[in-house]
Amino acid sequence: MERQDVVTVIGIGAGGWPDLSGTAHAALLGAEVVLGGGRQLGLLPEGVTARRVPWPSPLVPALPGLIEAERGRRVCVLASGDPMFHGIGSTLVRLLGAERVRVVPHPSSVSLAAARLGWDLAAVDVVSLVTAPVETLGRLINPGRRILVLSAGAATPAAVAALLAARGHGSASMTVLEQLGGPGERAVTGTADGWVLPAGDPLNVVAIECGDGPELPITPGLPDDRYQGDGQLTKREVRAVTLAALAPAPGRLLWDVGAGSGSIGIEWARVHPSCRAVAIESSAERAATVTANAAALGVPGLRVVHGRAPEALDGLPEPDTIFIGGGLTRDGVLDRCLAALRPGGRLVANAVTVESEAVLAAGYAKLGGELTRITVQRGSPVGGFTGWRSFMPVTIWAVTR
Repeated sequence: MERQDVVTVIGIGAGGWPDLSGTAHAALLGAEVVLGGGRQLGLLPEGVTARRVPWPSPLVPALPGLIEAERGRRVCVLASGDPMFHGIGSTLVRLLGAERVRVVPHPSSVSLAAARLGWDLAAVDVVSLVTAPVETLGRLINPGRRILVLSAGAATPAAVAALLAARGHGSASMTVLEQLGGPGERAVTGTADGWVLPAGDPLNVVAIECGDGPELPITPGLPDDRYQGDGQLTKREVRAVTLAALAPAPGRLLWDVGAGSGSIGIEWARVHPSCRAVAIESSAERAATVTANAAALGVPGLRVVHGRAPEALDGLPEPDTIFIGGGLTRDGVLDRCLAALRPGGRLVANAVTVESEAVLAAGYAKLGGELTRITVQRGSPVGGFTGWRSFMPVTIWAVTR
């Protein structure tokens, strides 16, 4: 027997009622309450006699109270397209548990867009800008890539075109698909650097085909000139080794303590969309630089905390991994970081001075782990010849709690 407190989430597209399945029709016709956006509620015919409740704004904080107020009634929730693809279905499952949520999906706008364009969806990158800054797209831009963008509204295509052009991909082809699956469906095409079309329908998906343009590697160790800053930057060779020691994995949270230009936290976040990072930096100017670098390199969601460790670490979410790039000799920094790690968490610290090396040596003697020292030399002109220019050696300590 089905539970009485189950919420039925029904995906609905721009085609409205006629495009819904018999299962969705039956659920809506039998509902006592239907919750959804104003546009979605307006797609229902008069035969659906349930009380219609439009979503408030902001929605997420109000959602628990809305659902609890209707407990005991037959409740349907309308979602745009596939409720489990960047939709309210996933939010309700997190809130109520999977056993209290029944999902009746509809093709997502991404699926419809791929069908219209003839694109292999498995070979396409998808990014949602519904709640994320347009700079999030920057992580995916590379020559030859196809990207589908879920838009926040009518202004998104112009913002996407401006970003592509600013990143050297003005030749990218853009197709804006509006009202997919509905009677008002249409598509308009242009290039990013020539995008002068006025804002259209707010319900749209932007399809991008990148052509010629600069490449941005996906592996750790981006070129140093990709970062703004005052020289407080982990050099690319050391950065690659350090990221390998940090061992980023999907869904993990990093504290980047003494972030400098933010390169470690930024490249951690670039590994996977679910990787999160908090950059802690005592200099206001450098903290602003970290924010700018993160946006420029496609991870504007990186959180920047302006403050000095260890005090600035209070109240931060529990990390999976910690990198200490600065502040090692400050009282309490290393101990506070080690105490913050969950069991199995990992700490990596870099040192370039004798004093900070002594801190790492003491930590290694007490807790073990791995101690590595690397020296980087780069070729540079010496008159008419080429010689080696050495950077300061870097000692790296990595330990698992």
